[in-house]
Amino acid sequence: MTKGKYDPLRLRIIEFKIVNGNIKAPYEFDDSLIDNYETSMAFGSSFNLEKKVVKANMGFEIETKSTSEQDEALVNFDFVYIFEVDNLDELFTEGAAPEDLKRLMTAIAAISFSTSRGILLTRLQGTVMKEYILPIVNPVKLLDEWINEGNKKKKQVNKVK
Repeated sequence: MTKGKYDPLRLRIIEFKIVNGNIKAPYEFDDSLIDNYETSMAFGSSFNLEKKVVKANMGFEIETKSTSEQDEALVNFDFVYIFEVDNLDELFTEGAAPEDLKRLMTAIAAISFSTSRGILLTRLQGTVMKEYILPIVNPVKLLDEWINEGNKKKKQVNKVK
């Protein structure tokens, strides 16, 4: 094993929490009229090199889109995942390949996303959203989109200063 290289075997989930979970649906809501769902997602991460952990935050907002006029159902969930990475400090040293850090973050995003899919499946059973399944996505593309959104927000903040 080369020092500073990403290795999926050195990554493990050590903690998970649902920090927000809300399902709002009017009593009269007719789930047979759901045509589709609109899903918004957010991903954020932070590092603690001393403890060799990565904190991943996943947020979801899901709204029904019905074929007739009715107040739509809305779901909000926020999950926090803590990953231990045995060689996290090595991935931030001089000479470490930036693509190894990207591989690590892609793996963390993919694991967090797919785990969130399973949690949402179980949490939405018995609700008007019981048919909802979080779609399968390309984690590399998703991570790139989140990075680009973050960079745009940083540029906007810098312009305000």
